Amino acid sequence: MSPEKEETDEYGVLLYYNYVDIPDLNDMVTFYNSNCSSLGLLGRVRISPHGVNVTVGGKLSCLESHIDAVKSIHNGLFQSTDFKLATCHHPLNDQVAQESGFTSLSIRIVKELVTLSSHPLLKSPEISNAGKHLSAVEFHSSLHKADKESPENSLVLLDARNLYETRIGKFDVPNVETLDPQVRQYSDLSSWIDDKSDQLKGKNILMYCTGGIRCEMASAYIKSKGAGFENVFQLYGGIQRYLEQFPDGGFFKGKNFVFDHRISVGSSDANIIGTCLICHCSFDDYSSRCRCTNCRMLVLVCHSCQNEAALYVCELCQKQGKAVRSMQLIENGESKTSLPGVDFQDFSSDTILLPQMPRGDDVKTSRKLRILCLHGFRQNASSFKGRTASLTKKLKKIAEFVFIDAPHELPFIYQTPTPVPQGSCVMSSLPSSPPPPSENCRKKFAWFVAPNFDGGCGVDWKVTDSPFDPLQYQHQTDGYAISISHLETVFSQQGPFDGILGFSQGAAMTALISAQQEKLKGKMDFKFVILCSGFALNVKEMECGFIKCPSLHIFGNEHGKDRQIDNQASKELASRYDGGCSVIVEHDSGHIIPTRSPYIDEIKDFLGRFL
Repeated sequence: MSPEKEETDEYGVLLYYNYVDIPDLNDMVTFYNSNCSSLGLLGRVRISPHGVNVTVGGKLSCLESHIDAVKSIHNGLFQSTDFKLATCHHPLNDQVAQESGFTSLSIRIVKELVTLSSHPLLKSPEISNAGKHLSAVEFHSSLHKADKESPENSLVLLDARNLYETRIGKFDVPNVETLDPQVRQYSDLSSWIDDKSDQLKGKNILMYCTGGIRCEMASAYIKSKGAGFENVFQLYGGIQRYLEQFPDGGFFKGKNFVFDHRISVGSSDANIIGTCLICHCSFDDYSSRCRCTNCRMLVLVCHSCQNEAALYVCELCQKQGKAVRSMQLIENGESKTSLPGVDFQDFSSDTILLPQMPRGDDVKTSRKLRILCLHGFRQNASSFKGRTASLTKKLKKIAEFVFIDAPHELPFIYQTPTPVPQGSCVMSSLPSSPPPPSENCRKKFAWFVAPNFDGGCGVDWKVTDSPFDPLQYQHQTDGYAISISHLETVFSQQGPFDGILGFSQGAAMTALISAQQEKLKGKMDFKFVILCSGFALNVKEMECGFIKCPSLHIFGNEHGKDRQIDNQASKELASRYDGGCSVIVEHDSGHIIPTRSPYIDEIKDFLGRFL
């Protein structure tokens, strides 16, 4: 290439995917690393046994050379790939470029090109069963025809994107029912489809997304439901190809959110459909990258309302009570930080502007998993936090742990000295009467209590009526209703949570919750559970089939030193979970959560599936 050509060469972005069996993953990684590096391309390359998903940027001539090279590998394996190439400005916003992955070249081998299910350990639907492809013209024609018919037609339009994408652009056809799942992330879509099956059954379903790849898996998932779900169609090439065919926007209103430094791409129609989260004025510019302080989802905040000393709560978190709780903190005077130039009286009761809190590296990294932690019997949040300090430290880059007390307060207990035979010189090491003082003792709690529990609090010490019974956990079966109500409040006030970690009796509580996951939907939503030294209680709530909630079981092996919970009890609990979505980690330690290799690596691998 001549120097003159290089100086005038335009910048562009290339997007493409292809579901095809990859014969050798390592060879494919070598190809992309060599080719992209030599051409100076930056962006993301994801390779799985089932295909590739690529978004890269660079000089147009280099991107064209890359396309030619991809088409020629493996005897034309990618010859039919839809390569979407667009000219644009070179990345101007360093922060956005970094968040979008356009400051480096990232090549990774993944299990799935896109993770549809919030249960990623379960088998994905067959991509060969995906919905029928409709070209942009065919898709437009179907919508045009439906628009001329009565509102009772059998066509529904399904948006397979995340909520923040739909807020700046969407298809709008007056006589066509449009379904917006309003999910934070694509992996939540399958649960929404399950909930809306009755609404989708028997309909002609037209699906669309940004570039088409998310519709491939989602349409296959819908069709896998069988009779009544056969008529599923998808916009081939996504919104991007539609806007190329219909530059004025056609039935698409607003902008198309894209996952690169461009952020969004619009049509010749300058109509803005987005609104500011604060003042509700027309606004659709995500370039500021304002995010929800709770879940880190992008939110629209206009330039006038943006403030460096402010945090925001998205509309989904507002529905879960986060916005109300945040305003209560301000009204109750718990946060005294003032915002320069901002008068809280100017905002309505649902305002989601909050005082700035330290966010560390969170601004530049993806959202961490939020995990609710349930302690064991006769423990508390503080003691459990101390016991898991090593775990939280080693997982600090991918997970945030939230510790809470169980609702049943227990009395302090002690044992009287073992009687010593008369004339013996052996002294007992057990405490003698009176019992130790309670001033310096932290309260102890439980998720389940014995049937004869009197509900008294731990003001005084109580003498145990028998020596310690290593099987006592089997007899503590009452208190579930109070504990579940307590946790529903926690989810409402401190959620959302991605998963629940339970230890010992806390694991038994977590097992019951996961067994009742469908029943608890809307009150306690989560994606996975971690059961450490767990066991199953013999209660009616556990009388169900295989539990399909993704689960990680951590317990001591047969030769371990866990004297509290028998190895067989933990194994029996693990056997109640669907083997296709459960992972078992047996260790050689005691009543603990191990944090050394290889155990910590297995824990990280499990959590990594939900990031």
